[in-house]
Amino acid sequence: MLLCFITQFSKAQELESILLAAREDANKLTEAYLNPSMKGFIYGMNGGWYHTAKVHKKLGFDITIGANLSTVPSKDEIFNLTALNLTSVSSSSTTSPTVAGSGDGAMLNVSTEIQYQGNTQTVSTSFEMPSGVKDDLPLNAVPTPAVQVSIGLPFKLDATVRLVPEVGGDDVKGKLFGIGLKKEITSIFGPLDKLPLHVSLLGAYTTMDVNYTMNQQFFTGNNQISEFQLNAFTAQAIASLNFPIINVYGGVGYSGGKSTLKMLGDYNLQYTVNGGALDGQQIEVEVTDPINMDFKTSGFRATLGARLSLGFFKIFGDYTLQEYNTISAGIAFSFR
Repeated sequence: MLLCFITQFSKAQELESILLAAREDANKLTEAYLNPSMKGFIYGMNGGWYHTAKVHKKLGFDITIGANLSTVPSKDEIFNLTALNLTSVSSSSTTSPTVAGSGDGAMLNVSTEIQYQGNTQTVSTSFEMPSGVKDDLPLNAVPTPAVQVSIGLPFKLDATVRLVPEVGGDDVKGKLFGIGLKKEITSIFGPLDKLPLHVSLLGAYTTMDVNYTMNQQFFTGNNQISEFQLNAFTAQAIASLNFPIINVYGGVGYSGGKSTLKMLGDYNLQYTVNGGALDGQQIEVEVTDPINMDFKTSGFRATLGARLSLGFFKIFGDYTLQEYNTISAGIAFSFR
């Protein structure tokens, strides 16, 4: 989980340069740059919850290890600077890559007013937007993990838990919790329960928290940290044809979620004064907790996949059609 996060936010230190824009503009630029990653995390964490519609016998269980890759549409590999209606920033470029794009970021010129020593000063500076990391991503897609345990319960129910206790070091720490419930309803269709066809309903929820300590590469300050939180949910109707070796499964439903990003702490920003008694001088201004934004996405999804069963050992893979089409694959150790 932490490796996935670091891959996506390897440019986090470069994001600090965006703070030189006025606070509102800095939030707009950060949101536009990171939007594909945030969407990709939500769609990815809603994948990999099942590889069959059949539930376990009571106290039967499986351990599943998998990964989801959410592909970013080409339209989300760049963003339009003029569409953001920025007030403190100008540029000769009209577009810049998002985190899921490629190439260098646009050079932006800042001209804004700040409060300095009790006076309003017009100041200026410039910075370069972070470049895209598309070439560093596996298959140019946003990766997310799926490690979980499922157990059979009475009344044709399966409960699934994803759990990563807080792990990491001084620079980055993260934890994850997810829970899903699958209810097989094959019997309500009468004679179908004599066939290898199984039908179930699935609901699942995931929450993930990651804290990333900034290394003050750009700006000095205190308590500089980025906080990332994700909440994702999905509800699906799923079906599978369970043969002795090959299973075919699929599902339709709805997925969505919300993620938040906060850049907290004190940051000392440097500007050049334009006009007045301090004209041409370099000054330093402190800003506190400059970034606080929410990302939301949702939509319908349709999944088709297959599973190879070698006794208790399973290998599965599937493809989901949604806003960010997602490939899921993995292995499972299943008993009863």
